Amino acid sequence: MGTVYRETYTKPLPSGAEVFTRKGERFARWTDRRGRKRIAKVTTPADGEYAGADRVLVEARTFTAKYRNGSGQVRKVATGCRSADAALIVLAELEKRADRVRCNSLTAAEDAVLDHRTTALATHVDAYLEHLGTKRGKGGKPRTNAAHVRNARFRLKRIVADCGFALLRDLSRPALEKWANAREAEGMPANTLNGYLLAACAFGNWCVDTNRLTANPFARPPKRDGKADQRRPRRALTEDELRRLLTAARLRPLAEYGRPTVKLADASKRENKRSRRTWKRAPLTLDTVCEAEAHARDALAERPDFIAELERRGRERALTYKVLVLTGLRLNELRSLTVGQLELDGRVAFAVLDAADEKAGRGAEIPLRSDLVADLRDWLRERLDAARDAAAAKGLPLPARLPDDAPLFNVPADLVRAFDRDLRVAGIPKRDDRGRVLDIHALRHTFGTHLSKGGVAPRVAQAAMRHSTLELTMNTYTDPRLLDVAGALDALPVLPLGDRPDAERMRATGTADGETAGPGLPKSVLSVENANRRSDFLYQNPPAEVGNRDSSPEKCGTYASTSLVPMLVPTSGKTRTRKSFPGTSGDERRSGGDAVSAMMDADCGTMSHHGSKPPRGLEPRTCGLQNRCSAS
Repeated sequence: MGTVYRETYTKPLPSGAEVFTRKGERFARWTDRRGRKRIAKVTTPADGEYAGADRVLVEARTFTAKYRNGSGQVRKVATGCRSADAALIVLAELEKRADRVRCNSLTAAEDAVLDHRTTALATHVDAYLEHLGTKRGKGGKPRTNAAHVRNARFRLKRIVADCGFALLRDLSRPALEKWANAREAEGMPANTLNGYLLAACAFGNWCVDTNRLTANPFARPPKRDGKADQRRPRRALTEDELRRLLTAARLRPLAEYGRPTVKLADASKRENKRSRRTWKRAPLTLDTVCEAEAHARDALAERPDFIAELERRGRERALTYKVLVLTGLRLNELRSLTVGQLELDGRVAFAVLDAADEKAGRGAEIPLRSDLVADLRDWLRERLDAARDAAAAKGLPLPARLPDDAPLFNVPADLVRAFDRDLRVAGIPKRDDRGRVLDIHALRHTFGTHLSKGGVAPRVAQAAMRHSTLELTMNTYTDPRLLDVAGALDALPVLPLGDRPDAERMRATGTADGETAGPGLPKSVLSVENANRRSDFLYQNPPAEVGNRDSSPEKCGTYASTSLVPMLVPTSGKTRTRKSFPGTSGDERRSGGDAVSAMMDADCGTMSHHGSKPPRGLEPRTCGLQNRCSAS
């Protein structure tokens, strides 16, 4: 059988309270804010937070119900009733629920949900946000950063306020979808709207996990298509822009203190000619940053430690950008890297990215290029020297190495603003003529674009980017403006518009449009045997109209390829580009075939065929486009 009673709690002794003793017990008498006189018993806790301090015992104004639930556990529930009769009614309802659980007409989960039905929704939201801030991953690292918690708080508070949700029972999917449609009609970006929907879904899942709801009312929200509504299209940086950006990032922290001053236009109208409102600092450019840095060294000559700190900050900023460009790491992934996650001494250096820190949650080993490894070693050596100097100044033992849990870089929260200032100094526009922007994540686009530009296989680029689909790598993270699309067109076939229906046969026999194949050759020479003789004749006796061309061994291959091959050799029309591919030999890379197989002699003066007799056939062997002679 349950009971109802008023809880007692202690609070500090009110100011101006009079302590007196009655029948061996201590009491306090004081006047509250409303002018009423209050009397309460005084106690002195022997232990705990308030040990040894006098406090007054105060009785709660509402009743608490004490009973055994369906599992046999003793529970205390605040009824919120000021009268005992009302509290007894609440107690009877609680005991009835406990009987239903014991007879299996109500599950324990459903019974637990009923405990939260009258709690304000804002209380549940606060408990969820507290849960997000205390989630821990591998190694005790927080699984959610402060920015994620801040975004979740803002989104949930807005949904609760706009939809008018007050209790958990008010949560409904139709109301959320109606709100989402209204925001979409107002022009909210699809990706932003999806963030709101996912925040609501995550909150509903947490309510189910903590027995506050039996089912998630926001499960699987209808996501909007963000591909068709990309509000921040990004572009990649060129090699020249990357070099300028790294230079500006390295020099700007110190150069900011050496900028020259410029008088404002209305300086003459000011009464105080030396007022701060009469001048401003001149903006830095890539042409003036070195001069400003030298001026800053002179101005800060009495503060060498501060100069060293600014130089270190610039080197760290430039190295941060370089790591992002050469690894494709996201900004938060770079923030999570520690010194212990670097493996720089093996045959292949790499950085270990924990699954809790990667966006996909799989974890990865990020390979590092040799020049980046050298830069990272210098950076770690510099930090170790600084740590030893600090320890020596304090009289502490010198550390042998940096702690494994020390962050690799100090990535500030406002790195985006610093990146924009570095872009201005480097002379790189924030937005191009197509409306595409440059931000920190654009460095990952730069990584993917330069992989494709360098001829890396698409599947390898996808693995380097750690993408789930090849479409994401090729379409979203590859900037077509940096690719040599015009050069790729050379691989297409040659399609002349003036060919006759019998042009193929005429090219095979050496004639075209009834003309002779060359000077001194009659029209009647159409046999296959004469075609080979005509080839040797043209090599030994160049035509008169091109006789002024250089016939030296260095130029004879060029002459053959530009003059003879189009007339004598039927080709497929495709121009082959000599590239270097792994696993192919030099013979395999040549543009070969029986149509173009003749080779030049060592002195490049005559043609030589394999065998004692020239080959016979419709396609005479001659000098090919790729078989050029060298000076050697």
